[in-house]
Amino acid sequence: MQVTFPNPADPKARLRSKMRQLARENPADSHLVRPVVERWLAENPGLRTVAVFSPLPGEVDLTEFATRHPERRWVWPRVAGDELHFHHVGNPNSQLMPGAFGVSEPPPDLPVIPVERIDAFLCPGLAFDARGGRLGRGRGFYDRMLAKARPDALRIGVCFPWQIVADTFPEAHDVIMDEVLSAVSPPHGEQ
Repeated sequence: MQVTFPNPADPKARLRSKMRQLARENPADSHLVRPVVERWLAENPGLRTVAVFSPLPGEVDLTEFATRHPERRWVWPRVAGDELHFHHVGNPNSQLMPGAFGVSEPPPDLPVIPVERIDAFLCPGLAFDARGGRLGRGRGFYDRMLAKARPDALRIGVCFPWQIVADTFPEAHDVIMDEVLSAVSPPHGEQ
């Protein structure tokens, strides 16, 4: 993977820098967002296989949903080169381990679930906008993976209220979310 350095004049790079700073300053109150996700799950009972993520600082922790909703198949990403591979995790408290970039991920020996078999992707991000734009961390893992998902698979951003911004400056390769779940979704303001 080629590493590029951000251009300080680029609005996306400036927003990414600002959101990283906000992640360090804001508490990770996941309990405020979880009821919104719980409601969304209740409204979508037909979604059998759901991709979730292990949170980095500044991201919502959704781990408890795997044990609270065993009727669904929960899958977690594992970094494999430039790709994300999803593995079924029955017990995230015992089966996830430290992985790439300091993120907990499943070991490679757990069952791999092809991206085409996933019904919904609960996606992390540094920021989201009202149009479904998502600002990731800049390596493109989620955009590349979501581009391979089934057209009917749901792409759902999950974030804290302070992560909702007026514009994420999406580019042609950025995958737009179908919906963004947060405790409150007012624009954070102009960037």
